[in-house]
Amino acid sequence: MGGATARAVAAKVGITGEVAPAGTLRAGGDPASAVRYDVFAGVFPEEKFFLIKSLQDAGHMVGMTGDGVNDAPALRQADIGIAVAGATDVAKSAASLVLTKPGLGEIIMAIDGSRRIFQRMRSFVLTMISMKLSTPVFLASGIIVLHTFMLTPLQIVLLMLLGNFVTMSVSMDQVAPSAKPDRWTLGPLMAAGAGLAALSLALDFSVFSAAGNLFHLDPAQTQTLIFFWLIIGAGQASLYVTRGRGFFWERPYPGRMHLMATGVEVALVALLATRGWLMAPVPPLLIGGMLILVVAYLFTADMLKIGLTWLARQADAPNPVMPGETE
Repeated sequence: MGGATARAVAAKVGITGEVAPAGTLRAGGDPASAVRYDVFAGVFPEEKFFLIKSLQDAGHMVGMTGDGVNDAPALRQADIGIAVAGATDVAKSAASLVLTKPGLGEIIMAIDGSRRIFQRMRSFVLTMISMKLSTPVFLASGIIVLHTFMLTPLQIVLLMLLGNFVTMSVSMDQVAPSAKPDRWTLGPLMAAGAGLAALSLALDFSVFSAAGNLFHLDPAQTQTLIFFWLIIGAGQASLYVTRGRGFFWERPYPGRMHLMATGVEVALVALLATRGWLMAPVPPLLIGGMLILVVAYLFTADMLKIGLTWLARQADAPNPVMPGETE
């Protein structure tokens, strides 16, 4: 394909950049020259590989489509190598994605689906970081430091079962795919997770202290109040904070299954705590107070998450984003 033909074809899909002169991608050339141009014509197989490698060295995530044997090296090198329908077996084996229908429309569906999966994985990792650095530390500190069992063995079992019940519904939660390719940036994740864990841990000890010193509950009732808080606040509220990169009240809204699981769990745990089933009863007024605390925690934790993520990105990302903005 000549330069004029390549320019005309590129213009049809909205690519109006500069056409690279012949020989730009010759082996031994300057990789920066490959990044400079937007349209390439008359490219040989080895030059495809050189172009992809140059773009990757410049920090880009590269996708490529191909169907022939000569495309195999470039398909293997690309971050997303896509073998089109009817491609040779060599091209299919080298690619990371194989289209089964003619045309390129399935690529959009594949990218959309994979980015949604990534968002769910990212949310799950952030949730686990914040929860594992708070609840186990709180329970262990009660025994080691305060010489007090924060929960009964039965309550610990219920905490594990009920927590996992709602966590599984996150797999069916609604998520929005990112506008740009995703990368694992552990720095912002760890910063946000550690900050949320510190806030949750502070509230855990605050509830424990208030139960005995402010509300004058006996040890058994204190365990019930802590159990309710760990399920609804440190557990449920944390899921809503960590499910997205923006504020929890923004789109995409929680999925129907996630909301139903939350409603069932809140009602069940409130019933157990106020009726005294499997644990000592506490006044319904205290349960209402804990729900108000959960709302306050949602707003506070959300602002903390946005702020810490933004601060961590300043050091990790070459092009920082503003608080609340998605990548």
